[in-house]
Amino acid sequence: MSAALKPLQYVRPSAEPHVWSCYNDPNGRIRLDLSREEIERALASGEGTLWIDIDTRDGEKVAMLRDVFHFHPLAIEEAVSPESRVKLEEFDQYVLLIVRTVAFCETTDDPYDLDTANISFFLGKNYLVTVHGADTNPVDSTRELLQRKPELATHGPAKLMHAIVDQAVDAYFPIIDKLDEFMDSLEEKIYGTFDQGALREVFAVKRLVLTLRRHLAPERDALSVLTNRPSTLLTSDIQIYFRDIYDHVLRIYDSLETYRELLSSTLDSYLTQVSNRLGMATKALGVVATVTLPFVVVSGMWGMNFEHIPLHSHPHGFMILVLAQLALGLTILAGLKWRKLL
Repeated sequence: MSAALKPLQYVRPSAEPHVWSCYNDPNGRIRLDLSREEIERALASGEGTLWIDIDTRDGEKVAMLRDVFHFHPLAIEEAVSPESRVKLEEFDQYVLLIVRTVAFCETTDDPYDLDTANISFFLGKNYLVTVHGADTNPVDSTRELLQRKPELATHGPAKLMHAIVDQAVDAYFPIIDKLDEFMDSLEEKIYGTFDQGALREVFAVKRLVLTLRRHLAPERDALSVLTNRPSTLLTSDIQIYFRDIYDHVLRIYDSLETYRELLSSTLDSYLTQVSNRLGMATKALGVVATVTLPFVVVSGMWGMNFEHIPLHSHPHGFMILVLAQLALGLTILAGLKWRKLL
């Protein structure tokens, strides 16, 4: 069938809300931008592979989920809401999967800020409907991949869903690499130069790690169910591909767990160094106070307003007192050194 495929006439997504469609019909022909009537006929035939991509910013196109595909109202509500949790729900004729894409935010000065977006999938017998509220790289990249390899559409809608989910999960790896750089920088600031602003960065990186874990944990659970539960929509040979994605999720989650433990250890080390430095400062102040104590005592005693004070009228009295004070101070300093308190 793939030998009969014609090159796709790929159209770049416009900035306006739109619906994008691609249909691999039973004759092996690939068609783009189907009308609503053509979409309904493709659904009714139950053959071929139909992919519809819907932008939730266009209410008229979102209505197709109800009027054309007849999805459950609660499923539609979950699919279009940007606040929906990552989840997997199975219905009689289709499966709803919601995944979350992440990337570093490029519109803020905070290097630890993330941009997140949901991608919802309705997977049916011969169709895949993707729903999202913003431009997402996994969907756009899969369109471009479909342009280069149109045979991708011949493997069924589940394979298309796999291609998009795979890229959504792979988007975590650059963030993991960036976390490596953050950790190296923190170690240099704490164990090297001891930057006092490192504490703020430790908490920022820790918040980033916890945010990633919060996004990834439900995705791990959803993919676990998807890869292990028997389904008429996902054959065993397709589930193998999703298991590979699941393995990637586990690797990423394990890395995040390792980073969380490292950050806790780094925070403990930072606080220990702060405590040690405070102790050293207190020790230094104590030594200074102890060494200068004789100066204060002697100066106080010989500075009293009495007539008969030893050495008060001695021509070398001042130098004798200064030397006596220095001798007492050096004696105390030597004693502290001998007791290994310095």
